[in-house]
Amino acid sequence: MDETGDPVTAVAIVTRRLKEGKTYGDFRKAWFHSTGFGIAGSSGQGKNTMYSMINIFDPREIIVIGFSTATVGAMEAALAIEVKFRGENPLDEVIEPAVGRTFALLVAEDDFGAAGEIPYTPAAVGGEVTDMTAFGKNLQTVSLIFAAAAAKRDTINKKRSTTEKTP
Repeated sequence: MDETGDPVTAVAIVTRRLKEGKTYGDFRKAWFHSTGFGIAGSSGQGKNTMYSMINIFDPREIIVIGFSTATVGAMEAALAIEVKFRGENPLDEVIEPAVGRTFALLVAEDDFGAAGEIPYTPAAVGGEVTDMTAFGKNLQTVSLIFAAAAAKRDTINKKRSTTEKTP
């Protein structure tokens, strides 16, 4: 695993719809990762936090927003763990086949909680101004890593679905 380079924060927004009669509890039992991504020690800043939500207008829709901060190399290794784990622990029994996936890199974090006027500040994460040149390079590299992980996941899912249909 390549621990060099500055950490980046990848954001995943994944939406799934529960099958009729299934609950968030059913989803959580099937979805919960019993294997960690191994990025906690990455550059001393590695972390992975996931926020699970239920759509207020459609209680069968589960939305998970994940924030993973790691070096690009550590992120690639974490995605390999995710693909392997999800391939071995599919959610087919609790969710509909269609899954919405959006992946992005965090470019800025802003706190607009104060009252009154707030002065403009440049894009920054963790108090560090975002270097847009480095960000662009990381965005390109991470997009290739996520695309490769998606292709592996799709291959696993296709193999599983054809195996399940074969008598």
